[in-house]
Amino acid sequence: MSVWTGMFYLAYMFTGIVESIGIVRSITEEGSNKSFWIESSLASELSIDQSVSHQGVCLTVDQLKDGQYRVTAIDETLKKTNLNDWKVGDRVNLERCMQMNCRLDGHIVQGHVDTTATCMAREEKEGSVEYRFQFPSQYAGLVIEKGSISVNGTSLTIFNITEAEFTVAIIPYTYEHTSINQVQPGTRVNIEFDIIGKYILRQVELGKK
Repeated sequence: MSVWTGMFYLAYMFTGIVESIGIVRSITEEGSNKSFWIESSLASELSIDQSVSHQGVCLTVDQLKDGQYRVTAIDETLKKTNLNDWKVGDRVNLERCMQMNCRLDGHIVQGHVDTTATCMAREEKEGSVEYRFQFPSQYAGLVIEKGSISVNGTSLTIFNITEAEFTVAIIPYTYEHTSINQVQPGTRVNIEFDIIGKYILRQVELGKK
C-alpha cells in the first residue's frame, strides 16, 4: 500500500471511472520497451513511481515535466494490450489508484489487461451509442449478461452476449468525457474481466481436476 498526499491508496486498484483524458505527445522505443509522454491536467498532481491506469493499463510514472509525464511499457504489456496501436495525438482514459475512503462507483479493476477485443459495430441510438465487440472465445466463461467489464479502463455493463461477442451502451456523459468516442469498427480495445469472476472460474477449474 502506498501513501500519496496524506491519503491511502490501494496498490494497483482502480474503479473504472475515468478521471481525465490524456494526450499522447511522443513515443520512443528502447529495446523491446516503449515510452509514452502524456500531457494531462493530472500531471501536476502526480509523483514518480505512482501508478495510473491508461486505457485500462496500469503504468508507472517515471518522469515528470511541464504538464506532462512519462510511462514505459515492457514487451509483455505491449503484447497483451493495444499500446502498440497508440499514435501521437491519441486521447487516452486516465484514472489514479483508488482511495480507501471513496465510494466504489464502478467495479474493482486491477489495470491488468487480460486481452484485447475488436469493435465490430457502432450504432447511434436515441440517448446512447451502442458498441459491439468481439473477444477471444476462450474467455467466454468470464462474460455474463449484465455483468461488469473494463473497456479501455472504463467500467461498463455488458449485454447481448454470445460465445465471442458482447454489446455495451454508452450514455452521453461517458461518450463525451472518455476516449470511447474514438472507437470505430476495427478499433482494438483493452479488456479486463471482472476479478471476482476470474477467481470463481479458477476455483471451478481446480475442482474439476
